[in-house]
Amino acid sequence: MSRVAVFNKVKKGEIKAIRIGRYYAIEAKDVRYLLGKELSEESKRQIDRAVEKAVAEYGEVFRQLAKE
Repeated sequence: MSRVAVFNKVKKGEIKAIRIGRYYAIEAKDVRYLLGKELSEESKRQIDRAVEKAVAEYGEVFRQLAKE
């Protein structure tokens, strides 16, 4: 990701950063999230909801597939 792209995401509020003089600082945990090495809590909740929905709709199909 380019420096300009990061700056634009900071300005839009998509990346949390604090301003220190002319520079912005991004916490290490947020950098890991940006690099895809860590999921945010909201992402984890979205995945959990998607799994619950799939099990509710296709639970019987999953059970039958597991038997094969």
